[in-house]
Amino acid sequence: MRREDMAIEKQPIEPAESSFWHDKRVIVTGGAGFLGHYVVEKLKQHKAKEIIVPRIGDYDLTEIKAIHRLFEDHGIQTQGSRKSEDNADNRNVIVLHLAALVGGIESNRKRPAEYFYANLMMGTQLMHEAWVRGVGKFVAIGTICAYPKFTPLPFREENLWDGYPEETNAPYGLAKKMLLVQAQAYRQQYRFNAIYLLPVNLYGPGDNFDLQSSHVIPALIRKSIEAQLLDEPQIVVWGDGSPTREFLYVEDAAEGILLASEYYNQAEPVNLGSGKEISIKDLVQTITRLTGFEGKLVWDTSKPNGQPRRVLDTSRAEKAFGFHAQTDFEAGLQKTIEWYRKNRARFE
Repeated sequence: MRREDMAIEKQPIEPAESSFWHDKRVIVTGGAGFLGHYVVEKLKQHKAKEIIVPRIGDYDLTEIKAIHRLFEDHGIQTQGSRKSEDNADNRNVIVLHLAALVGGIESNRKRPAEYFYANLMMGTQLMHEAWVRGVGKFVAIGTICAYPKFTPLPFREENLWDGYPEETNAPYGLAKKMLLVQAQAYRQQYRFNAIYLLPVNLYGPGDNFDLQSSHVIPALIRKSIEAQLLDEPQIVVWGDGSPTREFLYVEDAAEGILLASEYYNQAEPVNLGSGKEISIKDLVQTITRLTGFEGKLVWDTSKPNGQPRRVLDTSRAEKAFGFHAQTDFEAGLQKTIEWYRKNRARFE
């Protein structure tokens, strides 16, 4: 079953009182995916005029012809001039570019060329065509993997160019990082309103629980629950448990993206995170406790740890558009675990 066909249980959140979205036509690439489901739901709550979710079966965004067709199918035509008066209708269009080819460490190691090419081509061509058509705003979603492998803690946006990313996911991180370069260049030369957001690792109901491509939280939840069901005495965890990570509940991330879309119009990148660091060892112990797994943990130190430490400075997001994470980490984990228990048959 395709992930976009899965029902995701969400806690209703009252939208802020704002008419900003009422006249906006919003293209949400990746809107059928994990984060995209939540963004689309919030856009509905905010009463956006139109929400356009391109499906990969209809529009392969790595192909320029598909991008042309996406805009043209929804009446977002190339105008005779790029002067503002000629693009009045298109100024109410916002592109939220969430689509990405993503995966865990092993998947990135096996398919680095695919991760680089797909992410670079999708973003670069889509942003260019949005500018050509006079779209009002482009919101590019980057990745924490764009930061240097050894970044001073907490990660501040000004450190983004201080070194090379962690090797196992560098092709993916650099491809997404080029969207920042493009956004700033197009703003400088064309005055195009493109912004760049850097969300930390996301988790929550509806995440990817496929062990071949999932990230650490869904992988650990699945391993712990399956071990109990199969009466297995142990689970294997990659690395030695020493790296640290920061996690953001997916619904909080969606809220941050919409706040930035409405209120942020600057060239500098912005971190989206919770600002709280946890070691992989502590994360594993928390998940096994919450799932009820009491068996042995085996650390496979032949597998890579990934980036040594990650935690973000989130002060710019709070100052620029009032964003701060709302969901308690253990409460978010519990919701994710409950969702997987109810939906695990879909991943077998």
